[in-house]
Amino acid sequence: MSTYMAKAGEVERKWYVIDASGKTLGRLAVQVADLLRGKNKPTFTPHVDCGDFVVVVNADKMVLTGKKLEQKYYYHHTGYIGHMKSVRYDNLMANRPEMALELAVKGMIPANTIGRKAMTRLHVYKGAEHKHEAQKPIVLE
Repeated sequence: MSTYMAKAGEVERKWYVIDASGKTLGRLAVQVADLLRGKNKPTFTPHVDCGDFVVVVNADKMVLTGKKLEQKYYYHHTGYIGHMKSVRYDNLMANRPEMALELAVKGMIPANTIGRKAMTRLHVYKGAEHKHEAQKPIVLE
């Protein structure tokens, strides 16, 4: 018996919609990362991009447990000497909650061409409206 290896041309991609209201940021990010990589499919192949499209709505209603809103920071460097910037997660969740989810998912997928291509299939929206109704996405609970 031989192991099935998916080919790039044979991959069928579906569209999924996930409502983030009331869900924890990290647990939601795991679910999204698995869908983007295609790990939920029986035809998953590590060296082939098998993932699906994911649309996340109501990102502003995600929650962080414990004291993470006050104690967790997002750091980035501008490229200039001494220009390390930090943003606390209460500001990040208030102003750009879609960025908080994208950062969490980005840390869970591979740092290679497959991971970068998978991140292009992630669409996060602050409110309940999205512009992907034409693709007939499947609603996940």
